[in-house]
Amino acid sequence: MECMQSVEWQALQAHFESIRNVHLRDWFAEDPERAGRYTLEVDGLLLDYSKNRIADETLDLLTALAERAGVAAVRDAMFAGERVNTTEQRPVLHVALRNRGGTPIKVDGKDVMPDIEGVLQRMAAFASAVRSGEWKGYTGRPVRNVVNIGIGGSDLGPAMAYEALKPYSQRSLTVRFVSNVDGTHLAEALRDLDPAETLFIVASKTFITQETLTNARSARDWLLRTLQDDAAVARHFVAVSTNAERVAEFGIDTGNMFEFWDWIGGRYSLCSAIGLALMVAIGDTHFGAMLDGFHAMDRHFATAPLEQNMPVLLALLGIWYNNFFGVESHALLPYDQYLARFPAYLQQCDMESNGKSIDKQGRPVTGQTGPLVWGEPGTNGQHAFYQLLHQGTKWVPCDFIGFARSQNPVGDHQDKLMANFFAQTEALAFGKSLEDVLAEGVDPELAPHRTFEGNRPSNTLLAAHLTPFVLGQLIALYEHKVFVQGVIWGVNSFDQWGVELGKVLAGRILDELTANEEPVLDHDGSTNQLIRRYRAWR
Repeated sequence: MECMQSVEWQALQAHFESIRNVHLRDWFAEDPERAGRYTLEVDGLLLDYSKNRIADETLDLLTALAERAGVAAVRDAMFAGERVNTTEQRPVLHVALRNRGGTPIKVDGKDVMPDIEGVLQRMAAFASAVRSGEWKGYTGRPVRNVVNIGIGGSDLGPAMAYEALKPYSQRSLTVRFVSNVDGTHLAEALRDLDPAETLFIVASKTFITQETLTNARSARDWLLRTLQDDAAVARHFVAVSTNAERVAEFGIDTGNMFEFWDWIGGRYSLCSAIGLALMVAIGDTHFGAMLDGFHAMDRHFATAPLEQNMPVLLALLGIWYNNFFGVESHALLPYDQYLARFPAYLQQCDMESNGKSIDKQGRPVTGQTGPLVWGEPGTNGQHAFYQLLHQGTKWVPCDFIGFARSQNPVGDHQDKLMANFFAQTEALAFGKSLEDVLAEGVDPELAPHRTFEGNRPSNTLLAAHLTPFVLGQLIALYEHKVFVQGVIWGVNSFDQWGVELGKVLAGRILDELTANEEPVLDHDGSTNQLIRRYRAWR
């Protein structure tokens, strides 16, 4: 956290004090060219960041902070395959998964690109066989249903992307995703499926993840209740894993095991074999177009100057609000129903990466790190939580994501959707003064309720169309934003030790819940009481 004690940080603090109360109305009034100057376009993806509470000096000082933190050097180290995941001593090479330029990327002197290309080719062949009906189930019938079983990064990425790219999918295939160990999730996913036509993709790097293996075993039981032969498992289950021994023990042919590597974090793994269900759904051509979008943003991030670098700009704006204004959350508001799961996906990307209170040197951090990330698609959110965004005591920086063309052009729906999209950012920024409300003849007693303070910042991301390429761009944009913020805060964005304690305790409690005799409990009084009540009611 050296950055927080740096002269650059102190300069930003002094600058913050000088402009903290300036209103966006004034900045726009004083600078008619502001919107044009604070707009950046990268490969058809436009970012308008003019509705932020910043001046040119703000951006200069934030860029100087990024330079002080060594953002460019750490970025280059990541792309070069160095072990930037310091607590696990691993490289971080999700960028290699979508390296479309053919440039070698090495880990310990070995070029990893041939292995990556080999897995992609195997995925493409498998996806083609399923999509064409060439892959047959145990009874000789083609697959019509694909169920991906995973959790966390092995579920959120492909599930989100499948929903986002559903217009590009083969609609004759039913594709579902099961993650929650709550039996309801699996039961509802399988309720209307025919086992003879159902293929399961079990995604677990170690093949020991409790939730995933519990669901996978129950899915196998469901299959065998109908097909009555253990040999059927090999025709209805494939694995995305690195543990061949456990995959074989489960009954899956290891020839149908798709590999990925320990230098890929789960929440960054969509472009690996974890994306197999997505590739089956949309085909390898559209999957490749998505990788092209990832790669385009990767190259921009790797080469653009910091002050003209889209992920860096978003990261620095987040630092500005998080650490100087003291804002604690960030809203992601996609105005496209196909991106309904995008905020949930980015919750993991951001909150699992930068939800840290210890820096890389093992010391407590001295300021706020990762924000709370949340959101819903527009216009649903407008009828839920926008009241707080506009008039609440807590103000929340927002990213609005929209598209000029709809995947489903119906009447004037898209124009009405986007009218709301543009109106919300305008209303948040400029509000409506008490004087304006009174000038409309509103009762003075009611007028304060009709007043909007404004000066609430937002970014607008706009593209022509939600395509596989654009989805890749968007995901990579936020991945790199999170990375830059982690560098500035001095935390390791690529581990997640915070999830371990709950897992360990859950294993111990599971034995107590399932014990035949009343167990001796030595938790705290609350947990002991709740376990006893659960056992009694069960």
